[in-house]
This record gives sequence, structure tokens and C-alpha cells, in this order.
Amino acid sequence: MKRTYMLLAVFALAGFMVFSGAQNAFAAPTIKIGVAGAHTGDLASYGLPSVNAAKLVVKNINDKGGINGQKVELVIEDDQCKPELATNAAAKLVSAKVVAVIGHICSGATKAALGIYKDSKIVTISPSATNPPLTQSGEYPNFFRTIAPDDAQAKLAATFLAKTLKLKKIAVLHDKGDYGKGFAELVKQYAEEYGVQVPLFEGINPGAPDYSAVVNKISNAKVDGVVWGGYHPEASKLVQQMKDKGMNIPFISDDGVKDNTFIEVAGKYAEGVYATGPTDTSTNALAIKAIEEHKKTFGTEPGAFFLNAYAATQALLNAIEKAGSTDYNKIVAALKSNYVDTPLGHISFDQKGDIIGFGFSVYQVKNGVFVELK
Repeated sequence: MKRTYMLLAVFALAGFMVFSGAQNAFAAPTIKIGVAGAHTGDLASYGLPSVNAAKLVVKNINDKGGINGQKVELVIEDDQCKPELATNAAAKLVSAKVVAVIGHICSGATKAALGIYKDSKIVTISPSATNPPLTQSGEYPNFFRTIAPDDAQAKLAATFLAKTLKLKKIAVLHDKGDYGKGFAELVKQYAEEYGVQVPLFEGINPGAPDYSAVVNKISNAKVDGVVWGGYHPEASKLVQQMKDKGMNIPFISDDGVKDNTFIEVAGKYAEGVYATGPTDTSTNALAIKAIEEHKKTFGTEPGAFFLNAYAATQALLNAIEKAGSTDYNKIVAALKSNYVDTPLGHISFDQKGDIIGFGFSVYQVKNGVFVELK
């Protein structure tokens, strides 16, 4: 009889341990995922599409029963693309006990928040933060992104202006931020390697009402093209003031400008502007489906970085499912060892956290829309 009771006790303990293990894998009532970025302010057009993308992916997952029977819950925080607000947003998401974050959107805000997430062992996937050191420094092993880094973008821009536009002398301007200045420095480096002269390299203050002083410097430098590292509000003012001064020279920028909001703000002055941006995958069947979902649900076109955020959310939730756990190390390992079909294509991540299988293209505003140049 004693032997029977002992066997029953052993089986009961084993069952409890298995059940406890399952509980440890998904201990919370829901799997909480943070979504952080600019949801208000001048750069909201870059951040809100990511919120919508995450909502659509999560709804699809939850409608199918969630991940291993557990529903996904979004926790959304606004940082306006400002580093000081990004740290507050990150602290709130940590307090909310999220297991991962989609975001942030701007590189400076992302960098400000990443240390907080790293200390809390929270995986972060950005659809748009392109500053190279975020992955290449090795400082943030918790960081991934569904967009190529600025060194790839800057190399493409420099090659285009030197080889296609055949510019000989350019001015390079930036907004003094991690993203804008980083892109500008890399374009300058690559352009000079191609033999292009850069007599003017200068940072300007974002948000200023007038840039006539720097426009005069551009004119005096007698350049045949201008490169801008930064976002659309300043680019809109620069192209307007340049063209009002009769300066009809190529203006080349980055994915911080490759957004319909730039065209809306700059109006007729946007025509002819070049910008690098994520390669167009709108003919991808999954991209078509995602865009239609957005139109049906929200009644509008998706906006900048929507597909990148959609892919980021898919990749993250796929990794959690493959890992069978919300454990940080297991999610990281799953992201680096699994491919997933997304609107961007069949993607995975390298050991640094950069996307495998997706890159940049050059676009030009033609008849009021950005057109990919082949």
C-alpha cells in the first residue's frame, strides 16, 4: 500500500511540475506587446501606421485562438519621436510587463529607450529606426529591425547621385540627430569615395521657421545637388526656399522624407525630389492583403512603414509561438533561426538583429506621388 501511495505522489509531483512549466512559459493572462512611437506631433504619420499594423496582425492571431491558446494584448505608448519622451514610454511599458515592443520609430528615440528594455530583457523590433550602431555596435542584443540600416541607404543614395545623376559637387545638410546626421555623414563619406566634392556639410535646427541663411550658403557654394539627412518638416521648408530662390538642382533625401506627408506639406515644391526608402513590395500577395485589411478597417491608405511594422509584428509573434515561451532568450533565438512569410517577403534576422531579405530603393516625386526608380 505504501508503494502505491508513493507512486501516486511521484506522478502527482511530475504532473504538477509539467503544469508549472507550462505556466512559466505563458504565466500572464495575456501576452502583452508594447507599441511605441510617434503617435502625435509632426512625425505622427510615421508612427500611427505601426499601431494600425500591430492591431491588424494581433486581431488575426487572436481570431485564430491566440498563441498556444493565449490571447495577445497591445499596450500603446506615444513618444512623439523625442528621446526624453521615449524613456518615459519605455518605463511605462516595462511597468506594464510587456514581453516585447514594436518600435520605436525614430532612431534617436529608439536609442534612448533601448537601454531600459535591455536591462529588463525585453525584445524590441523597430520598423524604421535605421541608425547603423543600433545593431552594429553590439550594445543592444535585444534590438531587431525590419528595415535595412542607414549605411545601406546612404551607399545607395551616394551611388545614385554620383553614377546616375552624375553630380560633381554637393551640399550635405542634416538635422543634428542620430538618424539625420548619421545618414548625412555616411552619404558624405561614400560620395567623396566616388570623387564627389562636398564643400558644405552643415547641421540645422529642426523646427526653425526659416532656413534662408543655409539656403544662401548652398547658393554661394555653387553645388549641383543637395542631400538632406532628416525628416519631412524641414525638407519641405528647404525645397520651397531653394526653389523660391531659383535653385532648381536635385534634392536627395532619405526614408524620413519618403512619405506622402512630405508631398502634402511641400505641395508643388515636392515635385522632382528624390528619396531613398524601403523597397516597394506592394505587388507581394501578403502586402496586397495587408493593405486591403487596412483600407477596410481604417478607411485610409496605410502610410509610411506600415508593411515594415506588419512584418515586425508577424515576426515577433511567430518567434514567440516557435519558442513556446515568452522567455527573452528563447524569443531572441527564435527570431534569428526562423524565417517567416511577410508583406516584405520571406524574412529573418542576422546575428546583429538586421533583417535578411529586404532592402532600399530610390524614389522620385512624379506628378505628386513617389515613384520607385528601376
